[in-house]
Amino acid sequence: MSSKAHDNEDACDKQPPLKEELSRKIKEQKVIVDELSNLRKNRKVYIQQSNSNIFFLADRSQTLGTCKKDLDYMKKELQDM
Repeated sequence: MSSKAHDNEDACDKQPPLKEELSRKIKEQKVIVDELSNLRKNRKVYIQQSNSNIFFLADRSQTLGTCKKDLDYMKKELQDM
């Protein structure tokens, strides 16, 4: 009986799977933003075509802006949970 009570306590301490997944994605997005922010101005940036392994040349500043917006959106979603 004590093991069931212990299992319930562990379940309450953990984040729900969706919230945990969103937290992981936020950490990844922060790394992406930091990497793009620290690139030299003349470096080339490529973005991946969705649902494929094809990459296209992209504008660094535009990509950085998009990534920052995505990060802000994910943070807002996490706060709303």
